[in-house]
Amino acid sequence: MSQLPSLSDGRLLNGRVAYAQPHSGYRTGIEPVLLAASIPARPGEHVIEAGTGAGAGLLTLAARVDGIFGLGLERDRLMAAIAAQNLAANAFTSIRIAQQDVVGWAPDRAYHHAFANPPWHGEDGTPSPIEGRQAAKMAAPGLLQNWARALAAGLRHRGTLSLILPAAALSQGMLALAEAGCAETTLQPLWPRRAQPAKIVILRGVYGGRGPCRVLPGLVLHNQDGTYTEEAERILRAGEALAL
Repeated sequence: MSQLPSLSDGRLLNGRVAYAQPHSGYRTGIEPVLLAASIPARPGEHVIEAGTGAGAGLLTLAARVDGIFGLGLERDRLMAAIAAQNLAANAFTSIRIAQQDVVGWAPDRAYHHAFANPPWHGEDGTPSPIEGRQAAKMAAPGLLQNWARALAAGLRHRGTLSLILPAAALSQGMLALAEAGCAETTLQPLWPRRAQPAKIVILRGVYGGRGPCRVLPGLVLHNQDGTYTEEAERILRAGEALAL
């Protein structure tokens, strides 16, 4: 068995969550924390994350919502091992990691919520020289549709499927959710600063839902001086929910 790579010992949610990740390769940004904050999970519910990486999304969701049951799918063996190690370090025993690509995954139950921060760079983009970063960011054709379809297959009726995506992939994300049976969609823009175009959005679809699509006011992430806004701080540091 290969040894784990050199890891950095970090913390999430202002120190509440221990979080180790590789020194090199793909490094976690704020996206999985924001996405996890938007999941409307309640104690006792079951959630699944695709492409869980080192586990930041599931870790911060479990820290916010006590008593959830979770499954993280991660195809990279080393990253899956790191995620499992992070869960153990935080004593989140009701969450498990499976080394598994979401495409081809056979649902083991009906989940209340599914979410993912999928790769989104096109194959014509500049490749990363670091293998782990390349795999985490580069999307093969049809990836969004394939991931949405696979995750939706594991949802119960009116379960939620949430994706965090670049704004440039909004139309692809909407189409992927609709084709997966989650056409009742809510869009939450994430504005980098006031009066600036959104670079990232959160999309939530409701499996089997027939309601209208909604566009929310969005969240401004940074003040003009680059510091986080008070609203973003409450989510990223205090672990508050991001309501959709």
